[in-house]
Amino acid sequence: MTPSVIALVLFAAILHATWNALLKSGADRLWSLTVMSFATTAAAAVCAALLPLPARASWPYLAASAALQVGYSVFLALAYQRAALGQVYPVVRGAVPLLVTLGGYAWAGQRLGGAPLAGIALVSGGIASLAFGRTRIHSRALAAALATALFIGGYVTIDGLGARVAGHPLAYAAWIFIVYGAAMPAVFLLLGRRPRAGLPRGDTLKSAAGGLISLIGYAAVVDALSRGPVGPIAALRETSIVFSALIGWLWLGEKPSGPRFAACAAVALGAACLAYAA
Repeated sequence: MTPSVIALVLFAAILHATWNALLKSGADRLWSLTVMSFATTAAAAVCAALLPLPARASWPYLAASAALQVGYSVFLALAYQRAALGQVYPVVRGAVPLLVTLGGYAWAGQRLGGAPLAGIALVSGGIASLAFGRTRIHSRALAAALATALFIGGYVTIDGLGARVAGHPLAYAAWIFIVYGAAMPAVFLLLGRRPRAGLPRGDTLKSAAGGLISLIGYAAVVDALSRGPVGPIAALRETSIVFSALIGWLWLGEKPSGPRFAACAAVALGAACLAYAA
């Protein structure tokens, strides 16, 4: 990888951890994610207007991906409602490549070499430490974080298929954000939620900024993938787990113990092994 690609990937990792920190800092996480969806949809609509429509064959994948992203948002909000950024984020990010790797082994007969096995051991050990250690994550937050990872694994797999038949991957991605942005407020209301009048105005502004930050981070990853090898880029991307622990400590006032930080580092290293071997 060239220095510019490395810088892009690290930039994307920092941005991903940052918008998650903005979400965690909000008083109502589900409302924050709904506001983020407004911001991403507005930006995606501008992009979609400049691009051709995705091929008709990709629309079922597009709709399924958007639905799974709504599910991921709901469970991510639940997880952050009950646990710290430095606990939830490593579980979510680490469990995705773990679940994808185990799924490939169980259903596709993929062989596991040294790097995937090391990754499985590191991620499993790190998550177990976060779940059962002295500063353990709340059991419901752990369940919500693992459910979030399942939803992410689902939409990533579907997007891999949908983008190939869309004819224009960027148009496909833009329309996913548009459909997701239309569905998210509806789900917010269907869950019996209403915008809270007493929320600080700063929360709404932070959430809108978080939506734009997430889009910039996504664009940075796409740009990096167009310039360098997928495996090393995906592995380096997992440094966001370490950045989330640092941001939680320096900005949100979380005080990670030595064992918790070691667990985060183990999950990051394990996820990198799994991503590199993919």
